[in-house]
Amino acid sequence: MENTITDSIKITPITTSKLDKVDFDNLSFGKTFTDHMFECDFKDGVWQTPQIKPYGPLTIDPSARVFHYGQAVFEGMKAFKDDKGDVFLFRPKDNFNRINISANRLAIPSFPEQYFMEGLKQLLKIDEKWIKSGAGNSLYIRPFVIATQACVSAAEANEYKFMIICSPAQAYYVGDVSVLIAEKYSRSANGGVGYAKAAGNYAAQFYPTNLAKKEGYQQVIWTDADTHEYMEEAGTMNIFFRINDTLLTAPISDRILDGITRKSLLEIAEKEGIATEVRPIKVNEIVKAAEDGGLKEMFGAGTAAVISPIKAFGYKGNHYEIKRPEKAFASHLKKALMDIQYNLTEDPYGWRVKL
Repeated sequence: MENTITDSIKITPITTSKLDKVDFDNLSFGKTFTDHMFECDFKDGVWQTPQIKPYGPLTIDPSARVFHYGQAVFEGMKAFKDDKGDVFLFRPKDNFNRINISANRLAIPSFPEQYFMEGLKQLLKIDEKWIKSGAGNSLYIRPFVIATQACVSAAEANEYKFMIICSPAQAYYVGDVSVLIAEKYSRSANGGVGYAKAAGNYAAQFYPTNLAKKEGYQQVIWTDADTHEYMEEAGTMNIFFRINDTLLTAPISDRILDGITRKSLLEIAEKEGIATEVRPIKVNEIVKAAEDGGLKEMFGAGTAAVISPIKAFGYKGNHYEIKRPEKAFASHLKKALMDIQYNLTEDPYGWRVKL
């Protein structure tokens, strides 16, 4: 049975939900998906009628250009439910803007804001029961777009598919992690696609990360491709350093993603009187701070993990432990951010959007 909820989106509801088969106390990140998904195709130069339909496999031609030339970008965002049952998004306009920035870099047509916002709203409404209240619980939202034109000639496609899928989530990382500072491999280069959430960026990280795991580290801190002298990102996250009582992070560039969690943490820190510096950070500066005791904290920041504390790092065969202070910036900032996301406190920044 099909019916129209809005003038622009066609809704095909499921007949039977799989909700009661999900163990929400034992979720593996990104492996369980809600009942419905949003889908919209680009053909003949325009985005077609969007639809929400039961989550399920796609039928796609083996020659689809996404498989051969990597035209694929995505976003990561979350929905939260407070104790009253109200659902909130966090800075969704930023995600919408960023996926179109990413798409533009890969010669993918921009997606209309009306379709994105209304489609997301309707998708969350129809799958609202999948969003659980309580600290740490959320619904991870994955918008993405892929090139679907059936052709293996080396050129941008003229057909695309924009989708949104959702996955109930708990904490992404459990416990502190150890990282290895990259001396050879790079995440991105000047003039490249590092600032875009392009699928290929992440594929290229897996091999050096696996090498780091063999040395006992969970992630890699990426350094600049030119000299490997400057810190850039940590795994799939932006990175922060606390030297004494100053919070440092690298500036965004065409190599570094404009992280929404990153800029939110900077705003919170500045509002609360924490000294911050956004500037190039040399590896040797961090090593020296670790040796003389000035390095108090390191942590990654991103949508999935929010904040992931780093307990140690390796560089040039040496291992450095970080003794986090009792009053850690990471813990304080994470709580401040999550209190806004879960509607536990006022939102002076206007980031929280009620569904």
